[in-house]
Amino acid sequence: MTIEEIIRELETVAPLQYQEDYDNCGLLAGQKHLEASGALLSLDCTEDVVEEAITLNCNLIIAHHPILFKGLKKITGSNYVERTLIKAIQNNIAIYAIHTNLDNVKTGVNQKIADKLGLVNTRILVPKNGILKKLVTFVPVSHLEKVQTALFAAGAGRLGNYDECGFTSSGTGTFRGNEASKPFIGKPNERSVEVEIRLETIFERHLENHILSALIAAHPYEEVAYELYDLRNVHPNIGSGMTGELPVALSEMEFLALVKKTFLLGPVKHSHFTGKMIKKVALCGGGGSFLLKNAIGSGSEAFITSDVKYHEYFDVEKKLLLVDTGHYESEQFSPEIFYDIIQKKFTTFAIHLSKTNTNPINYF
Repeated sequence: MTIEEIIRELETVAPLQYQEDYDNCGLLAGQKHLEASGALLSLDCTEDVVEEAITLNCNLIIAHHPILFKGLKKITGSNYVERTLIKAIQNNIAIYAIHTNLDNVKTGVNQKIADKLGLVNTRILVPKNGILKKLVTFVPVSHLEKVQTALFAAGAGRLGNYDECGFTSSGTGTFRGNEASKPFIGKPNERSVEVEIRLETIFERHLENHILSALIAAHPYEEVAYELYDLRNVHPNIGSGMTGELPVALSEMEFLALVKKTFLLGPVKHSHFTGKMIKKVALCGGGGSFLLKNAIGSGSEAFITSDVKYHEYFDVEKKLLLVDTGHYESEQFSPEIFYDIIQKKFTTFAIHLSKTNTNPINYF
């Protein structure tokens, strides 16, 4: 099995197109065509993690946080980023990052946190728009089923908890081929008037080439007519943060005890108590304070995230309980997601969860 095959499986779940503009996900070092000897899964990639990969004979490190965010003009070993890259390259170890693209899918980082907390009825807190496109094409009645099936198999027609979504309507199409044409219906140099089906469906924009290839392969016409539209509709399963509900409402003290136990915390930072019972919870792995207003607007009684600034605690105004678990602590379960994705597809492949604690923050 090659490194590329593993990457392909990860990107089936979290396409690179879902990463934020500032991010740098994907293969950061190494060659994807090489045979994979094993994969080491970690939150961060550091020198110690590379050393662990060497010990375990893993030539692929999959990390949540990209070690490369900015371009490098020199690689001289002057800092930990350069030293980590040098060590990885010297030992022929590939480094792959799956960061905000995994944050932004419903089955990603935030769902893992929700599962750990026992939340149910989870939803994306702020769904993204601009993810979906619409395809319109025109098909002879005899080939409607074939074209529909091909498009659905290629990933079209999926939205939220539904798939094979589409719409059809009947109409009349006209065309005339020249002397070099080979029309499926009619004759060259003669206008054809035919009953056709207008077929409409949606798809995620990163699938566009795949969808069009499937359309052209299944369609009987020599020249396939189609239209593409950008949609502003939000995608219910792609976006920032998440909300969910506790099976049983908890007092604020009981809720903080659950958070401490779940995230393996000592002291936990939080805003003033509101006096409310907590049933609905908003959360965002990593630095999610930019979602504070959305969390309040969602009707949640608590919001779990990290990297909250001092003045942001004033913004809460006792509208909910704001809890800061710490950045590392909030995302510590992310490697388990990588493990599940890979293990489901490649059952005999050597996968290791890193035992290296990469948290740069310490507590006394």
